[in-house]
Amino acid sequence: MTTSRDETTRVLIEVAEAQSFVHQWLTRLSPVEAPLADALGCVASESVDAREAVPGFDNSAMDGYAVRSSDTTDGAVRLSVPEAVLAGDVASAALAPGEAMRIMTGAPLPVGADAVCMIEEATVDADGAHVVVPRPMGRGENVRRAGDDVVVGDRLVDAGVVIGAGLVGVLAGQGLALVSVYARPRVGVLSTGHELATDAGALRPGQIRDSNRPMLLALLRRSGFEPVDLGTVEDDAREIEGRFREGAATCDAVVSTGGVSVGDADHVKHVLTALCGERSRTMRVAVRPGKPFAFGVTRDEGVPLFGLAGNPVSTMVGYELFVRPALRRRAGFTDVERPRVTAVLDVPLERQKDGKLQIVFATAGVHHDGRVHVTSVARAGSHLLNAVASANACVPVPDGPGFAAGEVVPVMVLDADALFANGRADTDTAAPT
Repeated sequence: MTTSRDETTRVLIEVAEAQSFVHQWLTRLSPVEAPLADALGCVASESVDAREAVPGFDNSAMDGYAVRSSDTTDGAVRLSVPEAVLAGDVASAALAPGEAMRIMTGAPLPVGADAVCMIEEATVDADGAHVVVPRPMGRGENVRRAGDDVVVGDRLVDAGVVIGAGLVGVLAGQGLALVSVYARPRVGVLSTGHELATDAGALRPGQIRDSNRPMLLALLRRSGFEPVDLGTVEDDAREIEGRFREGAATCDAVVSTGGVSVGDADHVKHVLTALCGERSRTMRVAVRPGKPFAFGVTRDEGVPLFGLAGNPVSTMVGYELFVRPALRRRAGFTDVERPRVTAVLDVPLERQKDGKLQIVFATAGVHHDGRVHVTSVARAGSHLLNAVASANACVPVPDGPGFAAGEVVPVMVLDADALFANGRADTDTAAPT
């Protein structure tokens, strides 16, 4: 699709078509050298190979006594203890036959030693100068060998892998301070509307408080992006265009709410057309809530601009269906959608046929049977933000009569931690036999 279109008064288009239009214009952000601590959750843009072995030397896996296994072959043996080796220290001399050295976990194994007797097994003389090792020690027992975890040249990170906390530790173990990742998108957030109030003062007649912008900023932060507050702007086309230009000059994407429907003051869709030309489209998507949607990519900077519907639940749906997947693609992710699982409906989910996909916010949990159950669904209404605020999942309900209780349905997971926390193992117990 290469022509600009305004479809606010035309037929509905499917969600997949709207998503396809968005994704065809997206490019990944350029790689950056990020401080290791800031790379958590980012996608590696190049592979990383080990330059150091881990461990770098043979060391003790236990607090105990380093010994020569050959000294213990006949069973219990009494050995002299010339010194102790702490982690970070090195023994002053090699271990001689008939000797044992007190050693701490992680300390380098003394030259000549090849096993460690755990302190729990050893019996120490009162003066600490001798120790009895009660049994034969196997060669290598309680010893961590050099390179046991990582060998020089091992592939530690493949390009395209998400940097998790474990990998941060692995890379830190190589002495790396920087890692090459795809940049974390900076995303400007703008609320439009003459009716919006942004402070805690008394509302004048007709005013509402701006909840969309704080919500979007929080959603972006939770998704691992860098939110940028562009504030609010009244329903003035010139002011809206100026704020979009400001965001496009400093951000990797801009998300606005309001001004994309068919009202007299809905200017955002026209501003996107002016800024993006043939790379823009205003759509009526066959989804409820969140039908009005506009998208474009600026001519000059190539920055994606998202115009979401102004009702807060519609804004949430637009974020999940269009904004978050697009930003993840820009950030180098290949898996851009929320995870989906199948779930048992514990409640009916009825609806009227209207030609749209209905997105129903729900509470779900993993129960004692190991299956995900949808235990409640939120009241439907694009303005009912409080009703959906605690939801940890969404149920996409296709056009038709809906689902009956007991049916198995696909569920989009919004909060995986809450999914497991919301199980009801205490009440879902099996009947006695």
